[in-house]
Amino acid sequence: MQRLTGLDAFFLYLETPTQPLNVCCVLQLDTSTMPGGYTYPRFRAALAKRVKAVPEFRMKLADSQFNLDHPVWVDDEDFQLRRHLHRVGAPPPGGHRELAEVCGHIAGLPLNRDRPLWEMWVIEGGAGADSLAVLLKAHHAVVDGLSGVNLLANLSGTEPEMPPAQAADGAGGARPLQIAAGGLVAFALRPWRFATMLPPTVRTLVQTVFRARQGRTMAAPFAAPPTTFNAPFTEQRNIAFIQLDLGDIKTVKNRLGLTVNDVVVGLCAGALRRFLLDRGELPDAPLLAAVPVSVRDKSERPGRNQLTWMFCRLETHISDPSERLRSIVAGNAAAKDHSEALGPTLLHDWTQFGGQTMFGAAMRILPRIPVHLSPVYNLIMSNVPGPQAQMYFLGCAVNAMYPLGPILAGAGLNITVMSLDGKLGVGIISCPDVLPDLWGIAELFPAALDELLQCTDPSDAG
Repeated sequence: MQRLTGLDAFFLYLETPTQPLNVCCVLQLDTSTMPGGYTYPRFRAALAKRVKAVPEFRMKLADSQFNLDHPVWVDDEDFQLRRHLHRVGAPPPGGHRELAEVCGHIAGLPLNRDRPLWEMWVIEGGAGADSLAVLLKAHHAVVDGLSGVNLLANLSGTEPEMPPAQAADGAGGARPLQIAAGGLVAFALRPWRFATMLPPTVRTLVQTVFRARQGRTMAAPFAAPPTTFNAPFTEQRNIAFIQLDLGDIKTVKNRLGLTVNDVVVGLCAGALRRFLLDRGELPDAPLLAAVPVSVRDKSERPGRNQLTWMFCRLETHISDPSERLRSIVAGNAAAKDHSEALGPTLLHDWTQFGGQTMFGAAMRILPRIPVHLSPVYNLIMSNVPGPQAQMYFLGCAVNAMYPLGPILAGAGLNITVMSLDGKLGVGIISCPDVLPDLWGIAELFPAALDELLQCTDPSDAG
């Protein structure tokens, strides 16, 4: 068995009927490259051959009523692919909006915790004779952004013909007594963990106070202005997506001496500023984004999720795009520096110490916080690096890939981007009761990119 880390279990504990913690990815495929030609049985057979190479596809949760620690992963001895692979048709005419309607509905459906926490939906009937869409959905306890990319890599290759799958070790099995005994040991060690965590946490707090006096901290939570998407949401989800030229983004990056992430933040800021301005709802204060940051290369902790969080101001109150971008770059630098000073394992360590009781209490308190008055943050924003080559998913050429993260804690908007073979896929997810038409945001991204392309003088960005 493999016991969940506190951070992995955190995403289980935060899940509610209106807050499914699913991570999704929409792939638009060209089936003309599939060896032998596409049929659904052939596609299913190709997936069945790869399942043994993906442990996440075969492991499920297990627990004991006497377990005092987090649940464990075990192999599903009764694994059946038909429980996870589904086939549906896109409504005519099968364009982007029809595909988004289907995918939004699927994204809001909870995963069955008695089975491995993933599903794949094959969506047929898209525009074009050889077009096909696939929605891959997994629980956040199983994957974060980068591990999701690695999972996709097990189903993809740079050639239509994929090499034979190499079997990967699974989680193994466990009896209820083993789960309880291991949980008892972990629970007994919690006071020692707390004692070891306290000194570095105090040092971090002291350093943060000094940084704040010097103006070198990330944006503070609970400082976000109220917006239309900071509202209670239901279990329903809607999505929109758009694809941009990564070359244009790198043009901005190179001319201004920035990072791709700086440009992505600037893109989101420009699109959201125009969206809110057109609705007469632009706040005087800048929007605040919660940004997951991978620490996979810096942390030696176990677990499926290897990330921390930082808060970034989008500077949406600034009308001049050059000045807005300059302020974003400065804020990102301070946030990144502050995040690195906090260390890659602080969040991991504190969630490891906490248990289901503590997080359950937090979930009872969070809905009572008046987020419409002082939101913790306005949206979640994430940038996931993807492969820079033509990829083939189970033999089908990948034309576009759109990542979709969850919405959390009163912030009913998530914008996640992923690069792939010279393109940038922008995935946007919300709740239709909060933002009925997400295409109003998606369709503003090209104009936001054109705006940044006009900032060609390096001095404009500081």
